[in-house]
Amino acid sequence: MDEMDRIAENLCWIDWNDIDDVELNCREALNELAAEPRIVRTRLDDLPNRPDLLAMCEHYDILDKIVLHSEDDPGVRIRLHVFLPGYFDRPHNHRWSYASRILRGQYRHFLFGNAELDEQIDPAKLPVLQAREEPVGISYALHHSMVHAVVAEPYTASLVIRGPAIKDRFLVMDRKTREAWWQYGAKQESADEVDQKRMSPERLQEVIGQLEEWKLF
Repeated sequence: MDEMDRIAENLCWIDWNDIDDVELNCREALNELAAEPRIVRTRLDDLPNRPDLLAMCEHYDILDKIVLHSEDDPGVRIRLHVFLPGYFDRPHNHRWSYASRILRGQYRHFLFGNAELDEQIDPAKLPVLQAREEPVGISYALHHSMVHAVVAEPYTASLVIRGPAIKDRFLVMDRKTREAWWQYGAKQESADEVDQKRMSPERLQEVIGQLEEWKLF
């Protein structure tokens, strides 16, 4: 068992419905990963030898997701996110609770509450209940029911620890078009949809090169 696996093992006992428990335990793990960048660097260097993890890494026009650790049981994952220029997302919640720590850059974070309680709500009238900056060094935890949205500074990087999926779908809302819809997890995506977002080995090396330039790992 290497150090990444040791850290992940300690996350398996979290009560992922208790966001206080999530925040306290994930903050400890995220602080250790940030303080000991060689742990992440060792796993990044080993990803080409871990096809199971490499297959989960994703590249979008405005976001790269690198999976550093994944366990089907209990479903804990440790990921590295790099937000590319133009990143923003629509108000949405998640299928799982998670915690994050900002390593580089920052983003504007909008919190809307639990819109699932009122599926008839007009997305254009969805109220922002909290707006905050997430700068370097900050960590936070978010319950799976919380609808939120992020506008990220170009090349912001963060570590994310996500818990097991609590549900099979999550809510997405568009305040401009006033539409709302459900999206589902990767297991219900087509092979073409999975292939389109899968990160290539070449892209992985490009991202690792950026992380080296930024002296993060």
